[in-house]
Amino acid sequence: MNIMTAPAFIVSINQSHFNLNTSNVAGFFGGDEAIAAMTTVHLYRGRRWLGWYNSPGSYTVAKKFGQLAKSRFWDGLFPGPNLTPAEVFGLDGKPGPRYWGVFSGTDMTTGHLAYLMVQKTKDVQAEAEVKGRETTPLSVTIVDLGDGDLKHLDQAPMMSIHHALLAAIPITISLATCTISAVTGDWLAFALIMIGVISSGISCLVMGSAQLEFASVKEAAKGVPPADGVLLMRTDVVILRGAEKDIDPITKGKFVLKMNGGPEFRRIGLCSLLLLAQFLLQLLLIPQATTFGQIMFISSLAASWAYNSFLSSLEQEKIQINILLKALRHPPMLKIALKNRASQAVFSCLVLSDNVRRPSNSDFKPKEVLQCFVPNETRVWNTWRDKVVEELEKNEEDRLFDLSSSDLPGFTDHEKQLLKSLFQDACNAYRGYQSHIHKIKFISSPSSNEKQLC
Repeated sequence: MNIMTAPAFIVSINQSHFNLNTSNVAGFFGGDEAIAAMTTVHLYRGRRWLGWYNSPGSYTVAKKFGQLAKSRFWDGLFPGPNLTPAEVFGLDGKPGPRYWGVFSGTDMTTGHLAYLMVQKTKDVQAEAEVKGRETTPLSVTIVDLGDGDLKHLDQAPMMSIHHALLAAIPITISLATCTISAVTGDWLAFALIMIGVISSGISCLVMGSAQLEFASVKEAAKGVPPADGVLLMRTDVVILRGAEKDIDPITKGKFVLKMNGGPEFRRIGLCSLLLLAQFLLQLLLIPQATTFGQIMFISSLAASWAYNSFLSSLEQEKIQINILLKALRHPPMLKIALKNRASQAVFSCLVLSDNVRRPSNSDFKPKEVLQCFVPNETRVWNTWRDKVVEELEKNEEDRLFDLSSSDLPGFTDHEKQLLKSLFQDACNAYRGYQSHIHKIKFISSPSSNEKQLC
């Protein structure tokens, strides 16, 4: 009895003795791009369902995310620090600037969300500049957070699916090369491409099942004063304005990944083991495929690498910033450029001492604000701070920011010259504040919101 077999197309290149030696790229090529692509799986809607392509860099991805699995076995197979899921996926771990609450007295180091907010303010264009003596370009950015309503364990909004839909290209090419390999009779190339498709798809599906949420203070204490405060950097300052419940998510909050199976995360370990098996099988067996089959294999890797490179080029940090701003309902921001530290200190003090926002009988102390910006303990700076505070506590029409001869006993000529320059800086800051006071007080108006969202 004759057994009928399916005919296979004969490809002439398979008759040659040429070998591509594709084992060199089976698991190592494109590892960084594959990791960057995997870290977007929680950021784009539908991204977890679109990982069915023969992705390169399986060894690098397995070693990176296998560290999530926690047990003696998994720690031996995938050694490394035991990080949280958010840290492994690059959603936490960046240190933020120092935060000081001018009414509450809170003084603390912030975390990842404050870092993202500061990065956003760097991209905001200054709407005005305070004139004066120039030393170092500085800025003050005011952020009104009163319109947000971000609560503890609120689910983070996801980005649009349109970038993720481009995965149709590597998926189609991987399945096409797999089919062509089978039609030409190279079942080994067919199997190795299919293994890559299955392991990548399952890993993306399992790792993407986690839910991205915000973690913050569960409930602010009743009766707390406004949480207006400053995020202090080397040259720039961000003034946060709002209630305690509005500012806590920035200063005390973070991203968390709510992932099932913790704290051992065995499913992540099994996915990493599957990726490791893919790497070993492709490394050892792809040289045994025909030359045409190896070309098909490389073609699927190249298409997948191009898509991973595209995802990595989107800059995960900017995606996180957009998610944070979307959750905060795009808070309005106003940036003012200044030219020296003294002007920056006085300008910030004027913004924070606004009587409209400042609670009656508050613990606001202008001298502490000035000392926070300029901590120098010399008699020149002490005299300057005392005199500026004295002027700030006067009615607006009586403020002069000037020195009389009675204020300068015992100072040398150089010290008198420095004091006059510093008081001129304070005067310039006050004039700049008066010039832009309408913008500063009402940046959260509807018109300003529309401007910020354009």
